[in-house]
Amino acid sequence: MTFLPTPPPRAVHLHAEHHQDALGIGEPSPRLSWRTETDAPNWMQAAFQLQSLGVDGQVLEETPRVQSAGSVLVAWPFTPLTSREQRRLRVRVWGRDGSASAWSEPLSVEAGLQTPADWQARFVTPDWDEDLTRPQPAPLLRTTFTVRPGLRSARLYVTALGVYEARLNGSRVGDHWLAPGWTSYRHRLRYQTFDVTAQLTTGENALGAMLGDGWYRGRLGFGGGRRNLYGERLALLAQLELRYDDGTLERVVTDERWRASTGAVRASDLYDGETCDARLEQPGWDTPRFEDRHWTGVRAVHHDLGTLVAPDGPPVRRIQTLAPVSVHTSPSGRTLVDFGQNLVGWVRLRVNGEAGQTVTLRHAEVLEHGELGTRPLRFAECTDRYTLKDGENVWEPRFTFHGFRYVQVDGWPGPFDPASLEAVVVHSDLERRGWFESSEPLVDRLHENIVWGMRGNFLDLPTDCPQRDERLGWTGDIGVFAPTATFLYDTAGFLRSWLADLAADQLPDGGVPCVVPQVLETPIVAAVWGDAATFVPWALYERYGDRDILAAQFSSMQRWVDYVAGRAGKSLLWTQDFQFGDWLDPAAPPDNAAAGRTQPGVVATAYFARSAELLGRAADVLGRPEARETYLNLARDVRAAFNGEYVTPSGQIISDSATAYALGLTFGLLGTDGQRHKAGERLKVLLRENGDHISTGFVGTPLICDALCAVGAVQEAYLLLTQEECPSWLYPVTMGATTVWERWDSMLPDGSLNPGEMTSFNHYALGAVADWLHRSVAGLAPAEPGYRRLEIRPLPGGTFTRARARHITPYGEAVSGWFIEHGELVLEVVVPPNTSARVTLPTTGEVFEVGAGTHTWRRPQAPAAAPTPVTLDSTYDELRVQPQVYRAVLEVVEAHSAEHVQAFRRAFQSAAGTMTLRGALFGVPLRDALAHALQTRLNEHPAARVLLGEHR
Repeated sequence: MTFLPTPPPRAVHLHAEHHQDALGIGEPSPRLSWRTETDAPNWMQAAFQLQSLGVDGQVLEETPRVQSAGSVLVAWPFTPLTSREQRRLRVRVWGRDGSASAWSEPLSVEAGLQTPADWQARFVTPDWDEDLTRPQPAPLLRTTFTVRPGLRSARLYVTALGVYEARLNGSRVGDHWLAPGWTSYRHRLRYQTFDVTAQLTTGENALGAMLGDGWYRGRLGFGGGRRNLYGERLALLAQLELRYDDGTLERVVTDERWRASTGAVRASDLYDGETCDARLEQPGWDTPRFEDRHWTGVRAVHHDLGTLVAPDGPPVRRIQTLAPVSVHTSPSGRTLVDFGQNLVGWVRLRVNGEAGQTVTLRHAEVLEHGELGTRPLRFAECTDRYTLKDGENVWEPRFTFHGFRYVQVDGWPGPFDPASLEAVVVHSDLERRGWFESSEPLVDRLHENIVWGMRGNFLDLPTDCPQRDERLGWTGDIGVFAPTATFLYDTAGFLRSWLADLAADQLPDGGVPCVVPQVLETPIVAAVWGDAATFVPWALYERYGDRDILAAQFSSMQRWVDYVAGRAGKSLLWTQDFQFGDWLDPAAPPDNAAAGRTQPGVVATAYFARSAELLGRAADVLGRPEARETYLNLARDVRAAFNGEYVTPSGQIISDSATAYALGLTFGLLGTDGQRHKAGERLKVLLRENGDHISTGFVGTPLICDALCAVGAVQEAYLLLTQEECPSWLYPVTMGATTVWERWDSMLPDGSLNPGEMTSFNHYALGAVADWLHRSVAGLAPAEPGYRRLEIRPLPGGTFTRARARHITPYGEAVSGWFIEHGELVLEVVVPPNTSARVTLPTTGEVFEVGAGTHTWRRPQAPAAAPTPVTLDSTYDELRVQPQVYRAVLEVVEAHSAEHVQAFRRAFQSAAGTMTLRGALFGVPLRDALAHALQTRLNEHPAARVLLGEHR
């Protein structure tokens, strides 16, 4: 027998910090990470070596062979990069088994401009007066310059007050959209770096840019919003650096010699849309031979160059396009185009018609009574207008975006051809890292909706919604969603940037505004929302192993916890101040989303305890023993205060709500085993009494399934997950949703829209349940920060026969998947190289410690219990596991006596599993006739597994 040797490991995917593209980075000493590919089982890294090469391939610096298993966020071992400096890096690794890799492919790393002194450019704005009360035509700015022979390289460093599109010799620079994005502009303004060498020619060249209002001076906020929040003048900052073979460096910079005009874009606003008149284009304005004698001059605008920062995360890009799936005419005669997916971006059109004809595109997420559902948009027009020029017109907006599935088309010249439109999906170009699939199609669609919701709301920063007059960086949403986000996509740089804005916009007393960047007239500070200051950095540390994010945010975290301690006072109970509470509890009325079942003080104090604990743990990671002791002791004392004020000795929690018990069980707020047992039992009773419907809002929803599993109620968690009636996670799916809704009932069962003023069909917060799908249903979680060690512990349940999660960890691909077939449960696990895993088998509880490689376990699986025969003596506990049968029962009762159906439900569901169906019918008129109707319906119902028994 011939044994083939195991191929040597391959060191791949070397990258600096969290950058996909390491051009123009802001870190002089970026940390380095690499993944190793190998088929060798149990492979662990023993050593590595790094080299720094010049652009000509010459070795400039190298480390010795470093005896270490570290391969993620390894400290920069070379001389720090200076501004503009370029290095090429490579790594090779050795395994504990004696294997050795070749050198990896080189990674090019180039620093941006690190100090204000590196900038010779100054911000310039058109030298004209503007009406600052409304959107203005988009300025065009340009200059010309000469390139000598022997050009080696060219870099364009550029940003704007507003948003920009840079142009060079008639073509677009880069593929970024809505750059430089949205940050806390007074503290941090990003600039971008582009390699434009290939766009230049020897001789005359032209550099230009178009500017839009964007977030800088466009409308922001709800209730109509406000304009000019950051400034009144749009301005461009551009520095083009030309490096020649002879070593000389020339610069083309924004200064008083630039020229300005306007073109086809007559108005642009993020909320209202873009208006373009193609007849007003100035062809060739961005080329060197264009005559600009009728253009005006520019003047300088002051903006502190010390605020300029290189981007941490990826830019906004056009990601994909979608064709219409249908076109129909509304009752009022409007042409409505359905793209089949609620998305974020805009529509690109291709049209021929008479010059001067205006095509109007209005966007919305849903239809209402067959017409475009614009009421949820509030004061946002979400309308693009394009006036045709002669010949073929191909157009898409530049400086706006919309959240939509449907588009109303008005003014189309001639017969409308659906192929003339395509939807362009736009968001930050994050790398996809996580996937989930199961045997339940509705759950898989729910997960896909969560992904789409995240995509649409991760447009430069984590927003609440992408469609109405809001689109703000609500802290509470990302605070609860961060664990899900970090699994689905690489959000490390994206969220690091946003956290820097959070720290910058933190109030002098340490309060964290509920939106970041802070743009509200009066900042709102509240629990859960402000706790994003601690929850998000900790999520990044857990999922990416990034200790430095804790260091960068520690002061912000500490200031927040100290602020809450000051508000709570000696009692350690945060009972004063406005609180959102368990926002959007389904019991809250449409006009008061904060009026949930859980007392605000319960929520605020629980989060106080958790944030203090996370701060203490962060101090421990960072080696700060005094802070560790201070804040872990504070967390202990707040838990004791919570327990003394809100928990009875037996374990009942004030408010007696699912959210209260979920907080108590998952945040460690219950002091004794007896209290935890009582809380768990009470939580199960509440779930049953509520008919296995969700009864939590922003606070309880991310925790409820974990809380149930913590008390052994795994099947109850699955019942909650798979409920299809409103309110539930799957109700929107059954209503055709393709993203996660803001409210559990954003659309009512009859197809009408929720009457509340606040109704969005693309809010990711309630999709935080996906984290539980990944960790518990499929069973894939980090046991140590950054998945250095994996926790594989699936919890099969419900009607699921398979589930699988896959995640690209910092070390490589990890998989946990199980399926049931032929009386066996099969668990398949993939552990990345240089890691290990603790695996707990779901059927037997056996625990295995395994290394890198693919592992499979098979264990006998008891067949699912046959459903209990349904009779009039059946209890709710017997019907709840057959939800389709129970729904048939409810349909018959409602048809028989609609005014009694709610009383019937309450009686049947609330009796702790003791009341029978016969007993619950007491008080319903014509009880015997109803019982007969029930038997007839169930006998006909395809989901009924047994016939209804005798009703005597």
